[in-house]
Amino acid sequence: MTSLALPLTDLEPLHRRVATLAENRPGVYRMLDAARRVMYVGKTKRVRTRLLSYFRAADTSDKAGRILRAAADIEWEYQPSEFAACLAELRLIRRFRPPFNVHMNRTRQVAFIKVSSGPAPKIFVSRATPSDGMAHYGPFVGPGRVIEAVRVLNDLLGLRDCALDMPIHYAQQGDLFGPSGRAACPRHDFGTCTGPCGGLVSESEYRRRVSVAVAFLEGRGIAPLDRAVREMTDLSSANAFERAARWRDRFEALEWLLAASVRARAAVEALTFVYTDPGAFGDARAYVIRRATVRATAPAPQSPLEVEAFRALVAEHSASERQPGDIPTEAIDETLLLLSWFRRHPAALRRTAPLERWLEAG
Repeated sequence: MTSLALPLTDLEPLHRRVATLAENRPGVYRMLDAARRVMYVGKTKRVRTRLLSYFRAADTSDKAGRILRAAADIEWEYQPSEFAACLAELRLIRRFRPPFNVHMNRTRQVAFIKVSSGPAPKIFVSRATPSDGMAHYGPFVGPGRVIEAVRVLNDLLGLRDCALDMPIHYAQQGDLFGPSGRAACPRHDFGTCTGPCGGLVSESEYRRRVSVAVAFLEGRGIAPLDRAVREMTDLSSANAFERAARWRDRFEALEWLLAASVRARAAVEALTFVYTDPGAFGDARAYVIRRATVRATAPAPQSPLEVEAFRALVAEHSASERQPGDIPTEAIDETLLLLSWFRRHPAALRRTAPLERWLEAG
């Protein structure tokens, strides 16, 4: 690691040292303020070129210029490759939560479907990275279409869409909360919510409906689609074509959601292998990737002894551990990174091998 501790206002010596000491190799860098707090973390394929570009932007109002003017110190460390630099950047951002990264990187256009816990689980869409312990599904591209499809799913099954902290009492809890009353919103009157806030449904019935929704999101059941088809067919037979068209729209939204859920789950499951990444200067590394998260890494094995040691590492991280669709919340950002990396670099898939191949006796 190279550190240049210089005053915030003295950029010329900092510029000279970067030009003298930095090399054009892949790496990550940190911009620190006068109190040595990390203000920004970045990654690059060419450290020297990237850092020098900040000085060309020092007098501008764009992001690079603002970052450099806020910095009193630059640290950088080299990485074996661009892929390694991407992972290192992500982990440093997760560790330090730099303000320029947190507040200025708002471009991600993905969403997750979450299922809350509590007495009356709620199914809803959130752009926030899952970190609250809720069950979650995704990632999905295009939040707008996901929101509409989940609304159809909730309406069809009568699931609530109110605030998470809405007071809940069920029909069999009258001795605690009094007799059933009115629901807090008109959805119950419209027939699109069973009214768990007003004691209008039993707990067992409400949870059964949540289970149907979860089974649909996991591809284990298609009851909501079946109902949409049944309603559409019956209304068409009765010549109620306008109402049948509304059910057709619901069917199409649910069909899209089912397909999107399957694609998201399949994309995550497909990224399970050993990936050998050739280093920029011959320092290749092997990564054990399971369900789109890096579980372990080591220098690419060459000798028989190194191969055996790496095989043991693969075995350690190959045990079944989670249900499909359940990405560890702490690994969501890494999952998104890996999905993006292999989508943008399809040739990298040629340097992968199934875990099973590594587990075979040599």
